[in-house]
Amino acid sequence: MSLRNATAIAGVGNTAYTRGTDKSAIELHLEASFKALADAGLTPADVDGIMPAASAGRIVEDFTRNLGIRDLRFSSTKHMGGGSMIASIHDAVMAVGSGEASCVLVSGGRLGYSSERVSTGNFVREHVFDDVFEFEVPYGSPTAATWFAQCAQRHMYLYGTTSEQMGHVSVTMREHAQLNPKALMYGKPITLADHQASRMITTPFRLLDCSLESDGAAAAVIVSAERARDLPKPPVYISGVGESHGYPPTSITQKPDLAFIPALQSAAERAYDMAGITVDDLDGLYIHEGFSWFVIGTLEAIGVCKVGEGGPYVEDGNIKLGGRLPLNTNGGAMSEGHVSGMNHLAEAVRQLRGEVPAARQIANVSTVAVVTEGNFLDGAMTVLSKDAA
Repeated sequence: MSLRNATAIAGVGNTAYTRGTDKSAIELHLEASFKALADAGLTPADVDGIMPAASAGRIVEDFTRNLGIRDLRFSSTKHMGGGSMIASIHDAVMAVGSGEASCVLVSGGRLGYSSERVSTGNFVREHVFDDVFEFEVPYGSPTAATWFAQCAQRHMYLYGTTSEQMGHVSVTMREHAQLNPKALMYGKPITLADHQASRMITTPFRLLDCSLESDGAAAAVIVSAERARDLPKPPVYISGVGESHGYPPTSITQKPDLAFIPALQSAAERAYDMAGITVDDLDGLYIHEGFSWFVIGTLEAIGVCKVGEGGPYVEDGNIKLGGRLPLNTNGGAMSEGHVSGMNHLAEAVRQLRGEVPAARQIANVSTVAVVTEGNFLDGAMTVLSKDAA
């Protein structure tokens, strides 16, 4: 049984992305969920599957109670950190494709500025972090920035990647945000010189290599492709999806190769195979980028360029609008907002529908990929298509 194009995203919705809010995390998730359902032309009564966000401390009962769902047929919770949202789409595809559910709601996001600030270590801590908190945090590696800086530093050593090349990622994300009035960094352009002048956080990451800490949420509704065609908005078909869990799962420092992300390579291969495409068929790409190096590492892992060539690839402008493979046209986690990659998914859907402003619309877009990394180099990827081939 092939699940290629058997399911579709019928609706997406999001809150404002802010730095400071009086709303609770569940209020943000519910706001995004109601907007996604309205976008799909559906109501809470249609929902029979829910994928809550563990990284925000959410449980399925938060939704069944507040949405009034009295007979939920399916739920599952992914524990992959930033990779969880696309991995949740994976589960939703299997649930709807097998008939176990007919309408699955996936939401993501958190109070990433108001209370759950990763930079301070004040985030929802799952057991996968136990080894790091016992053996690494006490010795000076306390946050995600210090953990993943090791990957970037190793990549620089092996392949000659430069801080300026990572800066090109940061500048491009900010350029795209200037075309998005809803982005947190709208009206705040930066130059490569600004990147190089920004303060060092942990070598080699400067402040402008880091994603935003923000409050907000986004959600998506997944139904069968047949049902989606009868709903108000054009369906966005889920052509392929894959996930992979890195080994060993508990620490960056224990990886055989700090400079490569094999889980993303495996997830991408599965997604391409399911969709029946190659990387060359992609018109756009959405990478949930906790740090600038994630973009470089992901481009290499999913086959956009060869290992070690990610730095020159971004330096040459390939990820800009109008470039070979436009990336994060909304500004991404570095310039629009950090909601665990769900804003990347929402932007991808709106791109394929042709709903974004013309200035940031990818020309002749028909196929895009959304890629998320989480925990310690776990990965998930989905291929979305305008048409069901």
